[in-house]
Amino acid sequence: MSALNLPPLPPVGGETTGRNVVDVLNQQHRDLIELSDLLKAEPDSPKLKSVMIAELSRHLSAEEQYLYPAIRKAVPGGEDLAARELAEDHALLVLLQRLDKGEPAVDEVAEAVRRHVAADAEELLPVLMQMVPVEDLIRVGNRVETAAEAAPTRPHPGTPSAPPWNKIVDPAVAVTDKLRDVVTRRTTYLRDL
Repeated sequence: MSALNLPPLPPVGGETTGRNVVDVLNQQHRDLIELSDLLKAEPDSPKLKSVMIAELSRHLSAEEQYLYPAIRKAVPGGEDLAARELAEDHALLVLLQRLDKGEPAVDEVAEAVRRHVAADAEELLPVLMQMVPVEDLIRVGNRVETAAEAAPTRPHPGTPSAPPWNKIVDPAVAVTDKLRDVVTRRTTYLRDL
């Protein structure tokens, strides 16, 4: 039985494979810090803004779908930690919305990204690693990677931020976002810069 109450894996024999959630999120965090630095150096770049908005929107959606529920389930006091992070994520989505509308919010977004990364690195991820078996960390990592690909590429602070509704609404909203991205030829991945 999973410590995080995850559905059982199909019997395929062998070990659970993939990157654990800590490695996945740490890589995303490094990418977000790199993007913040690039955007601060070129605050008027529409391409950098669109990539920051898309990468951060996907990242926050994936954390809301899988990291925070894992924290709630496995960590003592996890409800309070997750609630605090969700409130900070909502504020970050509002900042991203301002940036998306062309308002000057680059410095605020960069600072909020640094706070977000620091909170995850110092508080959430180390305690999760101590409390959750490695197989479950890998399973959550697989889910975070999948959720990030199916997540919205624009900020939607008004959508649900907790399961099960965010797991239903975010992919549906993402379809519209991704159609808009294709029509407008919007760059949404760091690797495409």
